[in-house]
Amino acid sequence: MRYLLLLAAAAVAFAAPGGEPTHEFFTTSDGVKIHYMRLGQAGSYVVLIHGYTGSAEGNWFKNGIAAALAANHRVVAIDNRNHGRSDKPQLNGPGKAEDTIELMDHLHIQKAHIHGYSMGGMITGTLLATHPDRFITASFGGSGIAETDPEWIAKLPPDKQGVDPQEAGLSRALRIHHAMDNGMSQEEAEKLAATPPAARTATAAPRPLQIDLTKVTVPVLAINGELDRPHYKTTRMARELFNFTNVVLAGKSHLTAIVAGTMPPLYVGSLVGFVNSHDRQ
Repeated sequence: MRYLLLLAAAAVAFAAPGGEPTHEFFTTSDGVKIHYMRLGQAGSYVVLIHGYTGSAEGNWFKNGIAAALAANHRVVAIDNRNHGRSDKPQLNGPGKAEDTIELMDHLHIQKAHIHGYSMGGMITGTLLATHPDRFITASFGGSGIAETDPEWIAKLPPDKQGVDPQEAGLSRALRIHHAMDNGMSQEEAEKLAATPPAARTATAAPRPLQIDLTKVTVPVLAINGELDRPHYKTTRMARELFNFTNVVLAGKSHLTAIVAGTMPPLYVGSLVGFVNSHDRQ
């Protein structure tokens, strides 16, 4: 049975557990030191993968997502290589999907709910294609799995145009934080943020994901802002996945959907509700 569920109701408030997250490190097989954070004492594991230029702390802890999930689960949030407190072997480089698997192996996590935002969603998709046995559920924020067939691309329904007015300010703040995280002074970072962002390099550009969604057996969720091309990102998923939940956040664009202060309660409520409803120890 295949279904598409659009959640439109207001999100439920979730109580956060006591205690502070831990900051820990491990070293990958190719010698990169990776920082990760943990919160929660019991329940299934939830692995969180942040977006490009973001961090575990900024993407999941400052906005309350990690705390809400940790009420009933053990949350592990990775700082992708080239980001946050992890080593940065490639300046402004992307994360690496296999680092998440190595982190799970390091912590002896056989299966987890895996949720990624933006670049983290691309990593989640890659892992779903290459390591499907490591998932309890898969969920995508600010991302999805797009059409690759030209005939289906031509049939895509149009997405709503526009940008949340708060998007530009959040984008500037993120660029400043990322630049300072890579060794710039605040003055240098603010000067950089005043110029248009450089085009992504070829090494950072994702290749089309090769995956047969009809063979995915775990439940899948996507959460996207209404102004962040949700049809483009999820129409194929809705058509091909056996068990798919689709959430669209009214009036939100890429950053305002997730950043603390602009993220709507529906994001965290949908994610926590999805994980809880498909849980297993």
